[in-house]
Amino acid sequence: MQDNAPLFVTGIGTDVGKTIVTAILVEYFKADYWKPVQSGDLDNSDTMKVQRLISNSTSKFYPEVYRLTQPFSPHKSADLDGVEIDLDKINVPDTANRLLIEGAGGLMVPLNYQETIVDLIQKLNAEVILVVRHYLGSINHTLLSLELLQQKKIKVHTLIFNGHIDEYSEQIIKQHPAVGRVAYIPELTAVNPETVKQAAAKLVI
Repeated sequence: MQDNAPLFVTGIGTDVGKTIVTAILVEYFKADYWKPVQSGDLDNSDTMKVQRLISNSTSKFYPEVYRLTQPFSPHKSADLDGVEIDLDKINVPDTANRLLIEGAGGLMVPLNYQETIVDLIQKLNAEVILVVRHYLGSINHTLLSLELLQQKKIKVHTLIFNGHIDEYSEQIIKQHPAVGRVAYIPELTAVNPETVKQAAAKLVI
């Protein structure tokens, strides 16, 4: 893929710090940001959260294609709202800048009753930034995610370990052939524009 291919930020599961990591990446790349599907929390959406954390004046923020009112898996939230998520209606915004796309949950989160996040990644012709946070079971979740991406022939642009370091887990994960670049983001003591800017300045990708 080209160097300016869209980068799709996804996690090995929920609560791995994906939105904060995405904000740091937006600041690092001075990239544009887009979250195609937002489920719930529309008054404090992930787009709004990232916007509040960005200091640079280059990044642009694109509106969600689907704004769902319920805080559930997208296929459930859409059904409760009386809509169906159609991947044909989700198209990459027209920008000459680097684009970071934030997903919802992990790769197999259903968008409708036939398609998942990984199908959306393929449709958008994006490379993946996979966010990993260490917890009991995270090795399994990470390796399963990498296996799926390899099976689908989706390039892993960077694997990011977010938070504390666990050398035992990382030694196993980094052996997987789908892993290319590896980056680390330490636990932030506070989350605000200054700490995000500092984390972006220290990031090496």
